[in-house]
Amino acid sequence: VQLQASGGGLVQTGGSLRLSCAASGLTFGAYDMGWYRQAPGKQRELVARITYGGGTNYADTVKGRFTISRDNAKNTVYLQMNSLKPEDTAVYYCAAGRRPSYWGQGTLVTVSS
Repeated sequence: VQLQASGGGLVQTGGSLRLSCAASGLTFGAYDMGWYRQAPGKQRELVARITYGGGTNYADTVKGRFTISRDNAKNTVYLQMNSLKPEDTAVYYCAAGRRPSYWGQGTLVTVSS
């Protein structure tokens, strides 16, 4: 199983980024998919999750600003991030499965003030 995350970068406060995670080696449509993040000195935390059926849930800190979506035809999950804040700075990881079972390599998002 491979989860390839991309789309991170440097953005100013208030800006937007879209992260993508391309999955291979698994039956993508059967998995819940999630985005997690880990900021320096902090524990990894769940940002957003989308179930195999399309249901979503978000961390309180990103509700109304971030949107998770999936394209099962492309085996890809997305995270649209708007109104970014410096506290969103972190390495963002995609993951497959509810526990989760598989992790991607991470992509760095830096929000400058």
